[in-house]
Amino acid sequence: MANKRVVIVGGVAGGATCAARLRRLDEQAEILLIDRGPYVSFANCGLPYYVGNVIHDEAKLLVATPALFKDRFNIEVRTRHEVTEINREAQTVSIHDHVAGRKFTEHYDNLVLSPGAAPIRPRLTGINLPGIFTLRNIPDSREIREWIDSRRPQRAVVIGGGFIGLEMAENLAHRGIKVTIVEMAKQLMPPLDPEMAEYARVHLIAHGVQLAMGDAVASFEQSDRGALIVHTQAGAALDADLVVLAMGVRPETRLARDAGLEIGERGGIRVDSAMRTSDPKIWAIGDAVETRNLVTGQWELVPLAGPANRQARVAAGAICGRDVKFDGVLGTAVCGFFGMTVALTGATERSLSRAGIADFQAIYLHPNQHVAYYPGAHPIHIKLLFRKSDGLVLGAQAVGGSSGPERRIDVIATAIQMKATVFNLEDIDLCYAPQYGAARDPANMAGMIAANALRNDVRLAPWDEVPSTNALLLDVREPHEYAVDPIAGAYNIPLGKLRSRMQELPKSKEIWVNCGIGQRAYFACRILTQHGFQVRNLSGGVQTYAAFYPAS
Repeated sequence: MANKRVVIVGGVAGGATCAARLRRLDEQAEILLIDRGPYVSFANCGLPYYVGNVIHDEAKLLVATPALFKDRFNIEVRTRHEVTEINREAQTVSIHDHVAGRKFTEHYDNLVLSPGAAPIRPRLTGINLPGIFTLRNIPDSREIREWIDSRRPQRAVVIGGGFIGLEMAENLAHRGIKVTIVEMAKQLMPPLDPEMAEYARVHLIAHGVQLAMGDAVASFEQSDRGALIVHTQAGAALDADLVVLAMGVRPETRLARDAGLEIGERGGIRVDSAMRTSDPKIWAIGDAVETRNLVTGQWELVPLAGPANRQARVAAGAICGRDVKFDGVLGTAVCGFFGMTVALTGATERSLSRAGIADFQAIYLHPNQHVAYYPGAHPIHIKLLFRKSDGLVLGAQAVGGSSGPERRIDVIATAIQMKATVFNLEDIDLCYAPQYGAARDPANMAGMIAANALRNDVRLAPWDEVPSTNALLLDVREPHEYAVDPIAGAYNIPLGKLRSRMQELPKSKEIWVNCGIGQRAYFACRILTQHGFQVRNLSGGVQTYAAFYPAS
């Protein structure tokens, strides 16, 4: 590739990584990185924490400067320059220098598009009123901080209950602001399955966040005293001194569309496994591209820094003639708010159903993140999805305290990437010390529970059929536990008395067994099965029941 010219459009996780990788692979190439913003490489995942004053120094968000790129990598970086057009036939890009006000063209031998994604800002009445913000870059975060510092807002409305919305809710609360979240879906954290998102809802309410679920913003207006009023489609009028739009992002594809590059069904730039677009001289990476989900095979938009970095390395290798491949994504992600951690990887039950995949099973468990006898133990709520036909691990979601869920999801993500089964997961050798885990790590336990089901040691009952089932519901907890939160219609026989009271149970009718978190119910199932009863276990016990059927 000696003496070839590579032009990269857009920096941050995708473009900046691609530029640096190109230089490491080819010392002779001429590399030009163009970014329309003032910063070429910054930590956009840290922006909510800069708003919340957890990160005090804006400079700490800067990963690399144009001077560093020039001195360390001999890469020319031009910020505040915008690529406005691609001429594929001439292999040139038209550029607008926003500082000097001039327009010019640059030639490329290879072009890399890393334009990212733009925050969704719907066309609603009042959307451009002062005090309504999006958060995507450092100038955005600076504007929100300055608004908070100068106006001292007391109330904020966050539109959107996804990752950014919840992180912003926490950081605004950290600044002493009362927060209301408006979420169009009936659950928070749309990437999660609904019952797993329920833990987040309960946690936010406990920390004083008000929620407007299943409702969407309709318009904004300014009151006589200058504050904002957020009107929702359900008729609510929410007072706010500050509004943050956290409704997701859309891929920036105008350049690609105008150049006639193929756009996929999800609205992102379509690329092959080498990140090459429909033009063999143009590559695309990051938030603007579609990529395959490794589990479902469906095209997805995954606006995350991890995939963008890996795609950037693949594109750089392909441009340099290497045989490289980006296989796809699992969508592994983590979010923290108010001391709660939510993490997920692979497929969800909803995404499997959407892809037409019916061969799967879910199990639930609620182990502590480390042994109970060591101070600070707290539960992790885990959902594991696996293929019923062979035990292939398909996905997992975990919700818990400030530490623990992310580690188990990372283990399971690795298992999925390596095409492991639940039988591999139950045997995987993980580190153990009392302050970190248990001799049977939660990841191992998830594998064991799933493997027990596949070996027919226990049959699982579906939680969503509990209200309509004709089965006998059997609760094997102690009477004082049963009295607090019984499943409606459940019959109570404590596990310790089950053998002596079996005659109370019918053998002609299926029995669905539950307990607190699922362990005693499993023991009861093993006992009853070996005595000729038709038994199923309600995986995860009443902890899971409360998530499926919340009291409020």
